[in-house]
Amino acid sequence: MLKNIFTWWNGATIGIRNTVGRRGVFVGKDELGNSYYEAKDDKDSYDKGRKRRWVVYNGYAEASKVPADWHGWLHYTFDEPPTRAPLKRQPWEKDHVPNLTGTVYAWRPKGSIARGGERQKASGDYEAWRPE
Repeated sequence: MLKNIFTWWNGATIGIRNTVGRRGVFVGKDELGNSYYEAKDDKDSYDKGRKRRWVVYNGYAEASKVPADWHGWLHYTFDEPPTRAPLKRQPWEKDHVPNLTGTVYAWRPKGSIARGGERQKASGDYEAWRPE
């Protein structure tokens, strides 16, 4: 219960859930479980004529967890949400992957301390700098 009151990084706090519940209308959910809402009117909007839009993250709050189509809707690039007007996917497009930096799934190159710190020996074309 205390986690929902004080921590925003573990999902929505009680305050934002209250605001979204009173002021927002559920628009849709993405494949990662994030929920998207739009305000009922432009009363608390930054720009008159535009309704505020919110995302309530499923779990840890990380902006890279928002897929491109929902990102476009949140930032008013698209008027219609992906639930009503889905983006046409090209065959060469890859699936959305959140930023994995700082997780156990992050990419670690050879020689990285996280991979044991062993790297290849320097080749013969390397010459160390020496001060004169």
